[in-house]
Amino acid sequence: MSHPMLLVIGSEPELMRRYMLESAADEHSVLLIDDEAPTWQRPYVVDFEKTDLNDPARVIAAAEALARHWTIVGVLTFNEYLLMTAARVAERLQLPGNTPTAVAAARDKATSRQLFAASDVPSAASTWVHSLDAAASATERLGGYPVVLKPAAHAGSIGVVRVDNITELPALWDVASAGAAHQGPEGQGVLLEEFLDGSEVSVETVTENGVTTAVAVTRKAVGFEPFFMEQSHLIIAGDPFLEIVAPVAAAALRAVGITHGVSHVEMKLTASGPRLIEVNARLGGDRIGQLVRHATGVDLAAAAANLAVGRTPDLTPTHTRSAAIGMIYPPADGTVTGLALHPHPFGARHLRELQWLCDVGDQVTLIPSSTEPNNIRAGFAIITGDTAADVRRHLDSVLGRAQVEVRPTMISAA
Repeated sequence: MSHPMLLVIGSEPELMRRYMLESAADEHSVLLIDDEAPTWQRPYVVDFEKTDLNDPARVIAAAEALARHWTIVGVLTFNEYLLMTAARVAERLQLPGNTPTAVAAARDKATSRQLFAASDVPSAASTWVHSLDAAASATERLGGYPVVLKPAAHAGSIGVVRVDNITELPALWDVASAGAAHQGPEGQGVLLEEFLDGSEVSVETVTENGVTTAVAVTRKAVGFEPFFMEQSHLIIAGDPFLEIVAPVAAAALRAVGITHGVSHVEMKLTASGPRLIEVNARLGGDRIGQLVRHATGVDLAAAAANLAVGRTPDLTPTHTRSAAIGMIYPPADGTVTGLALHPHPFGARHLRELQWLCDVGDQVTLIPSSTEPNNIRAGFAIITGDTAADVRRHLDSVLGRAQVEVRPTMISAA
């Protein structure tokens, strides 16, 4: 048989996950199962199987086919929607990983809320609702507006809305329902939840044999109310919030049964203390792992790969800096006619990367709706600096100089 191999399931989109695959391949020989044959992934992959990632049975068959030729010692995915499939593959191949039951509990926000309550983990009051009328009634039982509607098993804030009064409820119910129609199979329908007032953060954690280490806190900025569209993420090495949120994140992971891997635990810092939003049993998206590495030197993608094969990861910080990513949004729905970053008069040494996520001629959507519950970002910028103040200042400068020109969509008269 071959030397030990790490099996990665899913790798797209390139701009958000290339660094993850690169880190995994730095220390491990990688096999890949994906929807398409490798292109940009080729430098990092020894062998692959092409199959339908939406069909768990086919993914398991592809893994077994690779296992006939290679010695697979670990299974890993960075994709929220493939977590259950990866857990089933690991279980089938008798490899390290979280149980499918634990992963399902993390994926289904309704189950998570029940487990948080049973373990006295501070969270939000929540109930499943099946209709607009049920949402209106549940709001009254919950104590009134504002409330939050969200799909039970989606990601990326798709379909998540804040409802401030009964007049807004019908239109926003349609947005949440549209998001729920395309969510993962682990959860069903829409949840109606208490609105938690406070700053939103995520805790980037590493769990080995049930023991969790909180590596970093991500400070989030969201906007475009009543939606929760993420505008930026900021990592500060040695963030003072870390000691406050770390115990709550660890308790949340224990509550849902996550004993293994890198996780992204979201919460609000309310007047009564940290309260859980959700547990994501994988590395955070939006390049958060890369921000952690820029700020602290800890490589969370490498940590996830090492844990997958049964190795203890190195979580020793090597520097103390700050890093942020800021999202560039189109000014309106329509067709992109131009993309530009106007030059900075004093240079741009803090700008590590700027990427456009659309091209001239693409259709973009700014505000989610019942017909398009997910917006389309135009791009993003990554900034690093010695202090959080430096990073915030330079990020504001870059986002202010990034220009997206759009020909607005014309709405025909009825």
